[in-house]
Amino acid sequence: MKRSTSKTKECTFNADDGYVRMFIRGRPITMHIPDQVKDAYSLDNKVALPERKLKLQWVYGYRGRDCRSNLYLLPTGEIVYFNASVVVLYNVDEQQQRHYLGHNDDVKCLAIHPDMVTIATGQVAGTSKDGKPLQPHVRVWDSVSLNTLHVIGAGVVDRAVTCVAFSKSNGGAHLCAVDDANDHILSVWDWQKEKQLAEVKCSNDSVLGAVFHPMEANLIVTCGKSHINFWTMEGSTLTKRQGLFEKHEKPKYVLCIAFAENGDAITGDSSGNIYIWAKGGNRISQVVSGAHEGGIFSLCVLKDGTLVSGGGKDRKVLQWDHDYRKKSEIEVPEAFGPVRTLAEGKQDELFVGTTRNAVLRGSFSGSLTPIVQGHTDELWGLDVHPSTEQFVTCGQDKQVYLWDTSSHLPLWSKAIEDPGRSIGFHPTGTVLAVGTMTGRWLVLDTDTRDLISMHTDGNEIISVIKYSPDGAYLAVGSHDNFVYIYSVTENGRKYNRVGKCTGHSSFVTHLDWSADSQFIVTNSGDYEILFWEASSGKHITSADAVRNLEWATSTCVLGFNVFGIWPEGADGTDINAVCRSHDNNLLASADDFGKVHLFSNPCSQPRAPSHIYGGHSSHVTNVAFLHDDSHLLSTGGKDTSILQWVLA
Repeated sequence: MKRSTSKTKECTFNADDGYVRMFIRGRPITMHIPDQVKDAYSLDNKVALPERKLKLQWVYGYRGRDCRSNLYLLPTGEIVYFNASVVVLYNVDEQQQRHYLGHNDDVKCLAIHPDMVTIATGQVAGTSKDGKPLQPHVRVWDSVSLNTLHVIGAGVVDRAVTCVAFSKSNGGAHLCAVDDANDHILSVWDWQKEKQLAEVKCSNDSVLGAVFHPMEANLIVTCGKSHINFWTMEGSTLTKRQGLFEKHEKPKYVLCIAFAENGDAITGDSSGNIYIWAKGGNRISQVVSGAHEGGIFSLCVLKDGTLVSGGGKDRKVLQWDHDYRKKSEIEVPEAFGPVRTLAEGKQDELFVGTTRNAVLRGSFSGSLTPIVQGHTDELWGLDVHPSTEQFVTCGQDKQVYLWDTSSHLPLWSKAIEDPGRSIGFHPTGTVLAVGTMTGRWLVLDTDTRDLISMHTDGNEIISVIKYSPDGAYLAVGSHDNFVYIYSVTENGRKYNRVGKCTGHSSFVTHLDWSADSQFIVTNSGDYEILFWEASSGKHITSADAVRNLEWATSTCVLGFNVFGIWPEGADGTDINAVCRSHDNNLLASADDFGKVHLFSNPCSQPRAPSHIYGGHSSHVTNVAFLHDDSHLLSTGGKDTSILQWVLA
């Protein structure tokens, strides 16, 4: 009896009945083999690595929501900032990005050496692919060659590096860092020797800034929750003098520090006051009270010695003359949120990073225009336009964006009432459907972004929403275990519910249409693969009825053509998404460890080899090839970033 011709750990092949069985967490998953490959199939066949590779081309977004002092202009004409685990060097005029990819998890802080070439960036503690902890550390690197020069603090700093700065007056020989330990350790390093010179407990409260005095190599100023401290380093000892507020209002937070040309320290605080601390002292010598309504998130002293301040609540950017009198102001448009950080550009140009993850460029004589935009909350929804270089995303920030892959900016954005989770274009590209976290789904006009239609199915997450290839149906997969089927008429403008697929015993995760628009295949949270008749929602139980179907897309993470993407011992949540290229040669997958994988398609051998790419810092939630397979897009969950990869 010819039962199992071959067996590997976790996979069995039944030649008589034509199926492969794999196991995830001990659960058997049966996958039927198409007749045309059944006879030649063996579990021992080898899959080649794909010939094509990915190269990171563009990072959408900027991390402004919870990081500060992370935007600078370099002499190369590039602005430098970070998002996810990528440090971006962006030449706005030439529309070109370069990327430093040395980090393996979220970058949290950034500093530029006085030579304006060397850069230090600090990261959080991460986890490797096999769940091992990766230590937080600072990387010092060359912004021209992108080579890593030194790695500092691994095994010494705790949780994350939240502030980093180079000394200014001694040629930048020292580097200070503050970590995220309970008492926020301030450490000073000879970075070229990777040697720690001093460390001290900085504060039990959060520390938001740490900088060296521009004229005194041994003076460091730190600020944060209800404190500003002036530290003097002598040998390996750091001695603290607290800033004295005396008769002045003591703020909840001292949010930022800058230095005037004469060496005075200038602080901005949560009450909207600017305090000037006379050089070398710890007392306030001058006050601009109520400079902003609400907190002052950033201060920047320009080359001409004038001060620029950026407000939170009022979103204003103000310029002050040498006597701290207000000279001019501009306002950040409401859509982009409060000011997070300010950087001086060329001539009279200013760059403004905002807490809504945007970077704007402008001047006091003009207005501010966005040059970088991004989502501000967990991001799952992604789909590519059927015929142009555009794609759409939706996130839990209740924003839908239509992006252009060549300008790298949104053609439009639209605020919706509920957090978004899934999104899909109609085959004509004229409308798109958005599934939300509440069971509501809506249809938008791609050109005008007008709301065409709104429906509610259940009250759970709509995890997948997908039109049939002929555009006549829409399938709506929900966390309530059902798939709702709608007939679509008038070019995507009219919807009528015609069926409901019932049979899953867990939430629906993924869904594909057959090429002839007659059938649907679904995956669920308990690793089931079920097949359905689209017009009626009827569950199809016959293996022979479905084994030879041709599928229009390949986004189900469980199935005969993709099961090789699963690593050994995988948990069923380790892979969030998979996508097949339009020429059928490649498969890309998105994993829970911040990695994008590129496989050859089909991927029907256990544990197939892949090219692996980092850049995201948390779980990668989705992947999609552009209509012409020129690029791959990937979305990050908690890192809220979109990465655009070119296929080389």
